[in-house]
Amino acid sequence: MSSIAHCLCGAIRLAFDRTRVSRPDICHCASCRRATASPLTAGFALPDTAWRWTGRTPASYVSSPGVTREFCGTCGTQMAYRTDALPGETHFYIATLADPASMAPERQAFADEALPWTAGMMSLPRAD
Repeated sequence: MSSIAHCLCGAIRLAFDRTRVSRPDICHCASCRRATASPLTAGFALPDTAWRWTGRTPASYVSSPGVTREFCGTCGTQMAYRTDALPGETHFYIATLADPASMAPERQAFADEALPWTAGMMSLPRAD
């Protein structure tokens, strides 16, 4: 296990085998938007044999039938989700990576649920 991710407060840490990552994507589904309080989220999948928690174990919440979301009970950072529709794998959030710029999404999931204004987000004036 070589790559690392963590929550905002650092209590929950994830170690994983980067060579086993699949399907890095942007998700537009309403459920992910509500869980992360953002207009979209970026994530990736790992087989359950390719990762482990190295810090505290996250809290969990069954957000809909067959879907469990895991998050830090201290700072609230969303860390992972599992769905019965994809057994044997867990999905994690790119924003939790130690270097989130190192993993670019390769596709969009649930694009039909995208908020109409997300397409122009990068053309908005910058407030650096």
